[in-house]
Order: sequence, then structure tokens, then C-alpha cells
Amino acid sequence: MDRVTQMASERPVVIFSRSSCCMCHTIKTLFSDFGVHPNVHELDEIPRGKDIEQALSRLGCSPSVPAVFIGGELVGGANEVMSLHLNRSLIPMLRRAGALWV
Repeated sequence: MDRVTQMASERPVVIFSRSSCCMCHTIKTLFSDFGVHPNVHELDEIPRGKDIEQALSRLGCSPSVPAVFIGGELVGGANEVMSLHLNRSLIPMLRRAGALWV
């Protein structure tokens, strides 16, 4: 759990993902389209990725990926991120975290 918290605070936006996950790809593309450069951790490509995925589940991420952290805080998965985007809360949140300057 401590490792996830530490990794989540490395950059303004951190995404825990799996390289084969279509919803992960969608969320990464959304942030890229905004000009945000998140720190992406592909759990199927890093050592101890399964342990991190289990820790994300314990934090309440269901499904465990994508798991998006903004400003070190867990935002949630694809549904939560898309809801924030649709109600126009995502861009201000990214600005407050220092991930977006425009």
C-alpha cells in the first residue's frame, strides 16, 4: 500500500494500467489529448505488478485498472474520470494539480 501511495505522488497525474486493457488505453488517450503527460505504470510489464494491483483493489479500485491519481489523490477508474470530464470538473482538477497550464 505504501508503495502505491509513493508511486501515486511521483507526478501530478499517475495512471496504473494494463497494456492490454481497452479502458486503460481510452483514459491514457484522453489525458494525452488534453496535453497531460501522466506517469503510467503498466502493471503487466513491471516487477511486482500483481502486488500493486492487489493494493489498488484494497484501496477500492474495482476493477483495479485503470486507476487514476491526480495530485496524489485517488480519483478512481474510467467511469469516475469520464464523469468528471462530462461534468467539466476534470480540467480544473488537472490545473489545480499542476498537470495542465492552459
